[in-house]
Parts: sequence; structure tokens; C-alpha cells
Amino acid sequence: MDTKATKEDVFAQLLNGETISSSNAQAHRLLEESFITKKILLRLNNTADPSEIRSILSEIITSTIDPSTTIFTPIHINYGKNIKIGKNVFINFNCTFLDLGGITIEDNVLIAPRVNIISEGHPISSQNRQSLVPGAVHIKKNAWIGTAATILSGVTVGENSIVAAGAVVAKDVPDNTIVGGIPAKIIKAIPE
Repeated sequence: MDTKATKEDVFAQLLNGETISSSNAQAHRLLEESFITKKILLRLNNTADPSEIRSILSEIITSTIDPSTTIFTPIHINYGKNIKIGKNVFINFNCTFLDLGGITIEDNVLIAPRVNIISEGHPISSQNRQSLVPGAVHIKKNAWIGTAATILSGVTVGENSIVAAGAVVAKDVPDNTIVGGIPAKIIKAIPE
């Protein structure tokens, strides 16, 4: 049994980048909190009022969404409390944020429809596959994430960068760069 789990909150462990085994004494809390978030998401995804969307999303992420930020619903979130959203952010329809490892979206970021930002995964070993491996995702200022792109755990997307539609990003994206493909590779630099 994971004895550390009795000393430190499972959500703090995840934000510290610690793998959470299925035998962790607090592992059940991950599902419990997810269902609480899902209940709030039902309200969020059933309104078209921009200020109400910001208000309900603020409740989920436990910090205020700036009025300059626009979110189109539906949006899918598994926890929410580990998401930080800056000012003048645009999040389009049908995005999925798995945030147990932490997701930071800085100011002026554009997120197209059906984008997936995934801050957690599982070990390769089949014996430990039920464990959860976190990795914070950071989307820096002025980045543009194209339609149906997936940003995987542990990735930082650099300032002013563009992730092409459909890309799967498994490695950091340098500032002022366009990446695309599966796995995403640098296509070209963006002139400053």
C-alpha cells in the first residue's frame, strides 16, 4: 500500500508530478471529484449566455474567468481545479481538458474546436497501467492551437507558436514556431 498517500493529498501529489498508483489510499477521490465536476458541467454545457458560462467555469476551476475570455460550449473537463486561464483567451466548441497534472493557458491564446489538452497518462508497463502519471501542460501567450490538435502531458507550447490542425504534440514547442503532424514536428519558424 502507498503509505505516502496518507500523508499528502492525492491532488497535491499529482501537481508535484508524482505517479498515483491504483493502491493509493486516496485514489477513490479522483473519481469522486470527477463526478462532482461532471454535475457542474451539465449546467455549463446547457447555457449559451457568455457571462453565465464564465461564472460556472469559474466555479469549476475555482478562480475567476476574466470577462475578456470567451468559451464556447460544450467543454469537457475531468477535474477543473488545476486549470488556469488567462485574459483574452478564446476556447471553441468541444474541447477536452484533463487537468489532474495541471493546465495553464496564458493570455491571448486561441484554442480551436475539438482540441484535447491532456495532463495525465498511464505507465507503459502493463503491471502498473492502472496508475496515473501526471505532467503539467503550459500554453504560453499568443499561442494558437488548431482544430482537433492534441497536446499531451508535460508539454509546453511556446509563446506566439501555432500547433497545426490535427497535430499530436508530445514534445515542447519552441517560441515563435509552427508545428504539425503526428507526432508534431517543427514546420517553420514564425518571423518576429
